[in-house]
Amino acid sequence: MRATRPRTITIAIVLLVAAGLAGALTTLVHGSRGTAARPAPVRPGQIDLARTVADYTSRFGPGHGYRRPSQDDRQAIADAVGLLLDGHRRQAEQQLSQRDFILRNITDQVSGRHFAEVADRTDDAVAPRGWGRVYLDLDHRPGWSVQVPHPVFDRGTEQLGVQVLRGSPGGVLIIAGAHRKAGVGNSADVAHREDTVFSAVCDELARRGMPGIQLHGFAASAVPGYDVVASTGTGTAGRQDGLRLADALRAHDFSVCRAWARSCPLEGTENVEGHAAAADHVPFLHVELSPTVRAGGRPAERAVTAIDEITRGWAASTATP
Repeated sequence: MRATRPRTITIAIVLLVAAGLAGALTTLVHGSRGTAARPAPVRPGQIDLARTVADYTSRFGPGHGYRRPSQDDRQAIADAVGLLLDGHRRQAEQQLSQRDFILRNITDQVSGRHFAEVADRTDDAVAPRGWGRVYLDLDHRPGWSVQVPHPVFDRGTEQLGVQVLRGSPGGVLIIAGAHRKAGVGNSADVAHREDTVFSAVCDELARRGMPGIQLHGFAASAVPGYDVVASTGTGTAGRQDGLRLADALRAHDFSVCRAWARSCPLEGTENVEGHAAAADHVPFLHVELSPTVRAGGRPAERAVTAIDEITRGWAASTATP
């Protein structure tokens, strides 16, 4: 027994040294134990969707960053979104590539949800076309949309759009790709032009019977005494949803002008996406929000919570794959 002790001691020393080296290597690669509380590294494809959208829209400004798409461009991109909704990813990707768009899968770190991102390759170019982005829920069958036609111009609506998308399953977020006044005349005002990629994509969703809510912003002096103007545009298919939304907003202490009950400013009756939804008898809500609601913080959270009551109902009517 005594003869084996030196060998046992030697083995123990070797193991201890190896453990020490392993520990040192772990510290070198991952940091000391004092940094163990740091969040895990972001994996490829993981993003904070709100930050990504903020970075994207931070480049928007009047007078630059928009080129009018051709009819073929508009239709091809809208058709590709339709292919994606139908589960034909490869065909959608090929068609988008032909129009210089890209398709990638992302994971939103905040919600943990997976989305397909449809984006213009020229977004980072010196002269972007400004044709917008689309985010589609990959974890649930998409069945409704939240539309942001005037990002930056209607300050904060792009971030509200992200929060609404996160709030209920099965959503599609469509964001215009340029400032409202980026193009010649009103060519970049996608809420009032039919010849835009934004309008073509929204039309595709309406054609499929997908209800939508479009977010806008008004100056405080434009609608004195109100926090929100709720409207169904020219259609009536969304009347019950509009009533429910107005009631939910009121329950969260917002003053709401109900366009179907009285004359309100900014009713959205000239909104082209609303016209398309009305033609297809699809619910469409046009929501104008005050600067206070769009500024973030508790008012924005309360508004999104109220909107979630509507989008959850839309999601519940769509079967999960």
